[in-house]
Amino acid sequence: MKKNKSQKKVSTVLAERAIQVQRGGARAAILGVNDGLVSTLCLVIGVAAAGADTGVVLTAGFAGLVAGAISMAAGEWISVQTQVELFEGVLKDIRSELKRNRDELMGNLAHSLTKYGITKKDAQNAVEDVSSDNADLVNLYASQVIGINPDELGSPWRAAIASFALFSGGSLIPLAAWLIGLHGMSAIVVAIALTALAGLFVGGYTAQSSGKSIVYGSLRQLLIIIFSSIVTYGIGTVIGGNLG
Repeated sequence: MKKNKSQKKVSTVLAERAIQVQRGGARAAILGVNDGLVSTLCLVIGVAAAGADTGVVLTAGFAGLVAGAISMAAGEWISVQTQVELFEGVLKDIRSELKRNRDELMGNLAHSLTKYGITKKDAQNAVEDVSSDNADLVNLYASQVIGINPDELGSPWRAAIASFALFSGGSLIPLAAWLIGLHGMSAIVVAIALTALAGLFVGGYTAQSSGKSIVYGSLRQLLIIIFSSIVTYGIGTVIGGNLG
């Protein structure tokens, strides 16, 4: 009994993960928080390295937060909405083909089912049973032959909101150093450290969710943050020296 419950729980978790990926929510969340961390860190480090005071750094940081969050949300909405429309177009084509070539589509569906070890006769019987309802037949054909789950085409608004919220949350982490009153090199070092810690968590979580090494995912994210920090600090220093 316990084993069956455990297996059911695992299946539920895997199904939820797959749904989040297809809906676009998982991608929006990961991209949102990651971009919020890295882009805002680069922005404030560059401005601070150029010699700007705390007020200017925070103004630039919050401007980047708002602009980035809106841009990410809009981009995710357009991306997922386009995906949904393309999938809906495919489903519409399947319905049209069902009217013209019903037998051919049913044959294709039965053939696809035999790839799972089902006998040809059982596959044909199963398709015959489903074919009594056109909606079920379209859904099964879409999922088994085309690879589209009609019930989970994606949610543009869910992706946009997740992207906006997590970009904003990620952006606040590198800004925290200046928000608590630090300035100059101390603020820069603390901002990099806080962002690096958050990046380690995001990288590790992403790697774990995709079944890869947590250490690899965390270190990869850390290297991106360190490299970005070095580049933007250097650019800011050069620009600040020239302006001075």
